[in-house]
Parts: sequence; C-alpha cells; structure tokens
Amino acid sequence: MSVIAESQNSPLENEMDVESSASLPTRSRSALPVVRSRSTRASCSNVHPNGNEIVEEPPQSLRIISSATQARRKSNIVKEMEKMKSKREEKRAQFSEIRNKRTQEFDSNCPKWEFARMVKDYRATIDCRPISINDPIEEHRICVCVRKRPLNKQELGKKECDIITVANRNTILVHEPKVKVDLTKYLENQAFRFDFSFDETASNEMVYRFTARPLVETVFEGGKATCFAYGQTGSGKTHTMGGNFSGKTQNASKGIYAFASQDVFLLQNQPRYKAQGLEVYVTFFEIYNGKLFDLLNKKAKLRVLEDGKQQVQVIGLEEIQVSCAEDVIRTIEIGSACRTSGHTFANSSSSRSHACFQIILRRKGKLYGKFSLVDLAGNERGADTSSADRQTRMEAAEINKSLLALKECIRALGQNKPHTPFRESKLTQVLRDSFIGSNSRTCMIAMISPGMSSCEYTLNTLRYADRVKELPHNGMAGEVNLMETESGELEISKEGSNCLHEQLSEDELSPHLSSFREAVTRISELEEKAIEELKEVREKMNNCNYLLDMAEQPEYDLEAFVYQAQCFINEGSQIFLSLKDTVEELTLAMQMEEQASKHLIKRPFQ
Repeated sequence: MSVIAESQNSPLENEMDVESSASLPTRSRSALPVVRSRSTRASCSNVHPNGNEIVEEPPQSLRIISSATQARRKSNIVKEMEKMKSKREEKRAQFSEIRNKRTQEFDSNCPKWEFARMVKDYRATIDCRPISINDPIEEHRICVCVRKRPLNKQELGKKECDIITVANRNTILVHEPKVKVDLTKYLENQAFRFDFSFDETASNEMVYRFTARPLVETVFEGGKATCFAYGQTGSGKTHTMGGNFSGKTQNASKGIYAFASQDVFLLQNQPRYKAQGLEVYVTFFEIYNGKLFDLLNKKAKLRVLEDGKQQVQVIGLEEIQVSCAEDVIRTIEIGSACRTSGHTFANSSSSRSHACFQIILRRKGKLYGKFSLVDLAGNERGADTSSADRQTRMEAAEINKSLLALKECIRALGQNKPHTPFRESKLTQVLRDSFIGSNSRTCMIAMISPGMSSCEYTLNTLRYADRVKELPHNGMAGEVNLMETESGELEISKEGSNCLHEQLSEDELSPHLSSFREAVTRISELEEKAIEELKEVREKMNNCNYLLDMAEQPEYDLEAFVYQAQCFINEGSQIFLSLKDTVEELTLAMQMEEQASKHLIKRPFQ
C-alpha cells in the first residue's frame, strides 16, 4: 500500500486531473493508481486521519498486463518510424537515380542545363514534321521563310542550349527561358508561321529550291525578282547566299548566288528563250553607311541618281558579261573578298554592309529582266552599340534604318499600296524597280541562331519577318496552339498574333533612339554637303592654277589678271564660308549624336 500526498491543487488543476485520467484507455486506467478529486475523496470511507486518501495498489497480474501493453504500444511506434525511415531512404534513392540520369543527359556544370531538360521534355510532346525535298513548291508574290542554323563551335564550347524547334514546314517554335519572381524557372513557348521553315539539317540546295529558284523564271518573263537574306550577325546569311565555308575559305559554288546563275544558263538554252537572244550580265556592289561601292571595280564609289523617267541609275556601276556559271563564280569570289566587314558582339568578322549581286538579262542592249540577290548586313539594336565608337554607331544606325525601310517597301508591294517609301534608304532606292510593277516578286530568308544567348535577337528577327508578311495562324499552328493551351504552356491565337504585329520594339519606342537616328541622318546629309562643297573648292583651285599660268607668260594682260583674280576671290570666299558653316553644323550634329548615344541603355540578355 503506497500513500500519495495530497497537493494543494486549484479547482482547475483538479478538473485537469480528472480529464487526464478519463482520457486514458479503459484497460490502462483500471491498472494504474487512481487519484480522486477532493469531492470524491470526501465520500470515501478509506481516508487517513491526516486527510490523505489511501489508495490500494493494483494486483500483480494487472501490473504485468499494463507493462505488456506499453511494450506493445512502443513496439508499434518503432515499427511505424522504421517504415517512414525506409520510405524516406527509398525516395532519396529514387531522386538520386533521377539526378544521375539527368546529369548523364545534361552536363550539370552548364548553368542552363535545367532549361535544356525542359526544352527536351517539351519537344517530346510535339510531332515534328520538317520540310522534305519532295514537298510541293508553292509560288508566292512575296515569300517569307526562316532557316535555323546548327549550333556553331563557339556555342558548343559554351554548352549552349538549342531553344528553336521546327515543328513542320510552316511553323517554328521559340522556347524562351524565363524566371519568375520566386526564382522558378520556366519556358515561354512562342510560335511563328511562315511560308517555309527549314531546320538545321536543311542544305543550301534545299533552301534554294523553295525560295529563290521559283523567281528565276520570273526574270525570263521580263520581270524583276529580289531575294534577301536577313538576320542577326553570325546567323549564316553569307553562308546561305555566298556558299559553304571551310575555315576561312568559301566555296562559292554551293551558295544561292551560284545556284541561281546555273538555272539562268539552263533556261537561256531552252528553246522557248533561246530564240530571244538574251545576254547575261552580272554586277556586284555593296551599300555601306549609305554609300555605294563597286566590288568588281576595286570598290570604286558610285552615285545614285534618278533620270527624267524617274528610273534609278547607278552611275559608274560596272556590268560584266558572263557566258557560263563558272564565270559567275569567279566574279562572286572577287567581290566577296572586297566586302566590308567589322567586329561585332556576335562575330569577329561580320559583314557590315549590304551586298547586292545582280543577274541582268539584256536583249539588244536594253534591260529585259533583273534578279537581285541581297546579303543584308546583320541587324543590331541601337542600345547594343551605345558604348561603341562613332563609326560603329553610324554603321548600326544606317543598317537598321535601311532594314525598316525595306520592311515597309515589301509590305507595300504585298498590299498593293499606291505609295512605296523607297526613298527612305539607299538600299530601297537602288532596288526601286523591284518593288513596283505587276511582274515583281520578292523572297526573304530570315536566318536565326539557335543558342539561348541569342534568344532576344532571334525573336526580333522572327518578329521582323512576321511583319513583312502577316500569315494567319492556322493548320498545324492551330493544332499546336490547341494542344499547348490545354497544358497551359503555349497560347497562340489570331488575336494574339495581331497584337504581336502591332507591337513596337523597345528601340522603336525609345525617344533617345529617335534623337540618335535624327542626329545620324543629319550627319550623313551634312557629310554629303561638305564633300560637294570641297569638290567646288577643288574646281576653283584649278582657276587659281590658270591665274598662275597666266602670270608666267612674258606679256600678259595685267587688267585681265586682276579682274579674274578678284572674281576668284569673291567666288572662293563664298564657297569657303559656306564650307565653314557646313563643317560647323556637322560638328554640332556629331556632338548631338554623341550625347544621344549615351542615353541608349544596353539591356542584358536573359
């Protein structure tokens, strides 16, 4: 018999004691000592004289049962904990196995491997059907297509992720990497639709078959045709137009220039065209900073004028008659070696000029048809050249200005607008006759880079090409749209595409960039004016030599000498004062350009 001393408990504590005992299992409660409340104890007869209740100990059998129950309960808890531990270890093993598999598939040292895995998982849900050489050729007055090049050595060395997927012959997808506010990584998948889409396995021959080849016959029907290669620097434009590269050596026989010339001579020898007596000529020139240079005549500077019939004439451009494709390839090699190049962020030797190779058909000396193949300079945002020197900024500004003018001219051609803004740039001015007339056709090949670091430039290129010719998102694009909308990853609709067409880029909305472009345009105008005035000064210097020769004569008319000298001074002073004012204005415009360029903020890549 054990005695439990009564504690001075409060009523709340007594009630808690009762609740605690009541909450025990029935079996345990019967086996343990019972402590009754004060009211209960008052009614009990077994009370010690000092006030403490005497509670009898349970029998030995009950104590044994209670110990066994506690041991069994403890054993069950241990078993449950062991099961939880086992499951935890199994999950860890599974996660470790998945992590090892992902590490084998993607190099975990690459910071973008998670995006690469997401792109791979996304592609597994798409049934890709790339264009085939046996697909039918569709003829368009304006044909816009896109070509994806493979990852180059530089991108492979950096372990770049390929974020471009060619879904079918019309649709291309861009998997743009994004990061949420909570640092969650995800892909924003954007779809674009064009007349043709070529993946990285497509050869130059296949691209030519669907793009430039249908235009050759237009030239033999007396029309004008133009084929442009457009895209970011280093996206493969020169490779497509000029031919394959082996190191720094270019194989001109494998480019669109050469393929087009081969078809020209094939058609020339066909009976329906042979009787017309057509002669084939080629020209090759570049447009650099708004100036024309003849690549087949030691880069001689050319002048662009309009005649009385409002026909654009390139003064001094040399036309070389050719009789076979081999002659054309030699001229391409000569001209390509002279083309202006420079260093950019994407390419150490990037083409900084628009190269225009023309195949001209003449009949009895008169122009019959013309095929212009243009390798455009790489597009850049103004903000990306803000920290460069003035020469580089001027190059980029002129390139972007001509590309915007080209887009508007092609849109005007496709929509049959009454006005074509070809005077906005030298490029569109020279190609004016390609944008007018019912028998004019145009093809644009948008070149894109697949690397993640080029994502922003790739999207800009695709949006530019998308605005040139706005195609509705239907067919396969609609199927991709429906499937991905259900998964919540991709939403492309006709309304969304219209918003995309109307959306202006950050560069187009920037007031600082607008001021910068105005300053660059003003610099170009004043530069041309200063050059013309200097030419006048040079002519006046010839008059000065005439006066000196006059003074060397034994007997010369002094009065005539003085009169002509006064005329020379008066006219010369006016020219020099005008030249002085022009140079001062040019200096002011250069200062404005310098200030405007400092406000162009370079935005980092994703």
